[in-house]
Amino acid sequence: MTQYRPRTTLEQWRILQAVVDAGSYAKAAERLSKSQSSLNHAVAKMQTLLGVQLLEVRGRKAFLTKAGEVMLRRSRQLTENIESLENLAENIDMGWEPEIRLAVELIYPTEALNQVLAFFEPESRGSRINIQRVVLSGGQEAVVSGEVDLAIVNHVPKGYLGQPLCSGELWLVCHPDNPLNNEVPLESQHLEKSLQLVIRDTGKQPKEEQGWLKSEQRWTVDNFYEALDLLLQGIGFAWLPPHIVTEQVQQGKLSRLSLSGSKKKSVVLSLVQPTPDNVGPGTQRLTELFLNHHRET
Repeated sequence: MTQYRPRTTLEQWRILQAVVDAGSYAKAAERLSKSQSSLNHAVAKMQTLLGVQLLEVRGRKAFLTKAGEVMLRRSRQLTENIESLENLAENIDMGWEPEIRLAVELIYPTEALNQVLAFFEPESRGSRINIQRVVLSGGQEAVVSGEVDLAIVNHVPKGYLGQPLCSGELWLVCHPDNPLNNEVPLESQHLEKSLQLVIRDTGKQPKEEQGWLKSEQRWTVDNFYEALDLLLQGIGFAWLPPHIVTEQVQQGKLSRLSLSGSKKKSVVLSLVQPTPDNVGPGTQRLTELFLNHHRET
């Protein structure tokens, strides 16, 4: 049986991807610190070897042909697999990853996160922890893109496995002087006519259908604490987690509202390893600590 020999190289496919992503040979050459002529030569040679035109230049920009679009998609899968394989080899060689990237849904209690990290720190062997707080589709994107090693999300993307950690609660709150306090019973239509403070979805393509977003008036802020400051000034209403507002509610600075017999919304927060076959020992230990913490609480 004749052994198959590739006609193209991984480097050629990476060059093609860079040209497409940059929009031109010149910009790709700058990003790769290579000469424009070497990039032109690499792509031209690849097209000749394959017998397929992948790019066509119109003006100063390079555009994919129909065949090029299909080949590019497959090539990205190839390079991602190679990078994953190389990362796995690096983890095996080093025994412990130098950095662990963690995405955490903003609703996840800060106290729980800090307790887990406190247990992990003595075992961390100097690993850097990069924590990214995400909201709604931002957590799902972090998992699918593979840009994190571990994620706590409110929705596990299709095709991935998640381990339930805990329920994340949201309370409906406003300032005591807000007219919503006078609506008994409080119905959805009352909220629809009031100003709602919304936490910005950190995803690149936010999904507007997520969360309660029926209010005609909405102010969008970056985090729960910005929403809390506005609430304390008597502005709007919001759905916020207990660990942010419990103290203010107990002190009478905020009112907790009941909407049609319910005083809270709940979501299940899950722990996801985006690439379970490529998990380093540090990430695996951190996974165990999160799971153990919620088994004990």
